[in-house]
Amino acid sequence: MSVDHYENFPVASWLCPRHLRPAVKALYWFARTADDLADEGNAAPAHRLAQLFSYRQALALALADQPDPEERWPQVFGPLRATLQRHRLDPHLLQDLLSAFEQDVHNPHYQDRAELLDYCRRSANPVGRLLLQLYGVSDPVALRQSDAICTALQLINFWQDIGRDLAKGRCYVPRTDAQRHAVDPAHLQPGMDTPATRALLRDLCHWSERLMLEGAALVHRVPGRAGWELRLVVQGGLRVLERIGRMHHATLLHRPTLSAWDAPLLLLRAVTMGTGPAARATA
Repeated sequence: MSVDHYENFPVASWLCPRHLRPAVKALYWFARTADDLADEGNAAPAHRLAQLFSYRQALALALADQPDPEERWPQVFGPLRATLQRHRLDPHLLQDLLSAFEQDVHNPHYQDRAELLDYCRRSANPVGRLLLQLYGVSDPVALRQSDAICTALQLINFWQDIGRDLAKGRCYVPRTDAQRHAVDPAHLQPGMDTPATRALLRDLCHWSERLMLEGAALVHRVPGRAGWELRLVVQGGLRVLERIGRMHHATLLHRPTLSAWDAPLLLLRAVTMGTGPAARATA
């Protein structure tokens, strides 16, 4: 299942066990709808925040196992209530997601990596933790590894889509990183490709790769088909970084993408994944 958004949540694939697909779809539509409220269309920020406030109220009712008397977003919160009843998911993770979407409306700039990581903690990491809960994986090491993978994936998406984000007025490049490379973040624009911006993006991509490799061993701890899907997710992220490297980190000029031609290589690397540095498996 996917929808026609340039950034989408790949969920409920054929690798997902049938009995978990309703829960995964419910989580997808919860996150997708909130993301659209924060980001899609031409609504004013005040209207977006009001909508997200109503969405948060509807979530509170769902968490209390109560129907929404106003029937706001029934296609989202009906399935979500059933999922919460069956799987007893951590409500704080859903609330963290909404907090991140509300932050998107304010469109902040990030002073340093710590601020950006805090955003990823609420916008990306809850998705991985919710999925681990569905699979019954909850030990602290697995949670840390999941956080590393989810944060890495989101950062990779930022560097892959930097031109698109800047065109929408969003900049996820930490100011301290930009300043270290003598780049004024206020002047970053699509098409502004210089040796300094390439060095900046190279540094950010290396950071993302380190995080991905820190978490990659999780693929050996997630059971069944989910573990194989996670292998492909990890290798897909690493492959995007490889593509960015091959274009000399000029993502301000061009957005790298993967295609069907990458599938055989991703499958090979997924099958041959080791642990630690070997997780990259660049066969």
